[in-house]
Amino acid sequence: MSNSGRPDNILIVDDTPANLQVLAGMLKDRGYKVRPVPSGKLALLAARREPPDLILLDINMPEMNGYEVCQQLQADPVLRGIPVIFISALTEQLDKVKAFATGGVDYITKPFQMEELHARVQTHLKLRHLQTELEETNARLAKANARMSRDLKAAAKIQESFLPRGVTIPGTHVAWVFRPCDELAGDGLNIIRLGDGKVGLYILDVSGHGVASALLSVTLSRLLSPPSEPSSILVEGKDDEGRGFITSPAEVAKLLNQLFPFDSATEQFATLLYGILDCENGEFRYVSAGHPGPVHLPAGADPTILQSEGFPIGIADEPFEERTILLEKGDRMYIYSDGVPEAMDHDGQQFGDGRLLAAIGQGRSDTLYGGVEALVGKISAWRGGRSAHDDVSILAIEIAAVCD
Repeated sequence: MSNSGRPDNILIVDDTPANLQVLAGMLKDRGYKVRPVPSGKLALLAARREPPDLILLDINMPEMNGYEVCQQLQADPVLRGIPVIFISALTEQLDKVKAFATGGVDYITKPFQMEELHARVQTHLKLRHLQTELEETNARLAKANARMSRDLKAAAKIQESFLPRGVTIPGTHVAWVFRPCDELAGDGLNIIRLGDGKVGLYILDVSGHGVASALLSVTLSRLLSPPSEPSSILVEGKDDEGRGFITSPAEVAKLLNQLFPFDSATEQFATLLYGILDCENGEFRYVSAGHPGPVHLPAGADPTILQSEGFPIGIADEPFEERTILLEKGDRMYIYSDGVPEAMDHDGQQFGDGRLLAAIGQGRSDTLYGGVEALVGKISAWRGGRSAHDDVSILAIEIAAVCD
């Protein structure tokens, strides 16, 4: 019985009418749908018109022998998967070898016992059904994978829409890279004009990978969007001229902490480094929610990692502490996700803060973009060609001029 509940369809090919009659009668009694044909050419026509579940094939036939029939079946993409059992009076070993070489799955010599024939027919029909089920499952999986791939690409485009686009900051150079380790990232970054000569900069990192992390990352990014967006929390209220008051970094972290308490079911949390740069005097006020501290590269000194204490978003109700640094002309600052210092080599050793500082220091003679690309290159070289186990995000700024 086939998977659809209908009787299995068996095509019998033999040029001897008596053999056809005996085989057809025996198999019909066993509940099979049987189609007897007396020649190879008719067998091919019958198979193409209605592909059978199994074929019993004689070898010695005029015009077209069984080997030739089997070869043509194998050449047909629709018919090549149909199991062929040769039934022949030929008993030489070479005949059997040739039968298997042309695509047969079994060989029964005449005269045969009906019980043996039926047992082999049952076995190969079961195998055929399993093969059909596997092919159907693979087809469904391929279709599901194609749909998922389309969905992932669409989701990735949504994530990309929250990345910086054509942002220029007066007196300041900016450069960034965003390298997801999978189709979707848990990281997010952006540079946002806030008005009054101030810009917001952030990098966020949601724990884990995949769709769930990406969804939370996009949700957070929507809240950290430009003030023109209704969902933005970067401004609050309005002054007499209709402009929003800029939300302080600590207050931004506090709001996110209230909106996204830790969920023990998903075990997801996010880290965040958010700061506001005053383009007129170079002041950078920032807050860290469990995120790696920024690297400050002064124009004439070695790079250092700035303090960045604080709990990740949703983990605790402790207040977030703001810190301030005054950036001068020629200074650079790098904000990055933990996928940078935690990149691992073949031995599982992390890139680490020391190599991070050295790489940033070595890139001071490059353009800002060149320095960022050089850092990414050193991280990639450290991994030794292995795929990244975490997203890599870097956002860098360089003060070109400061108004006192």
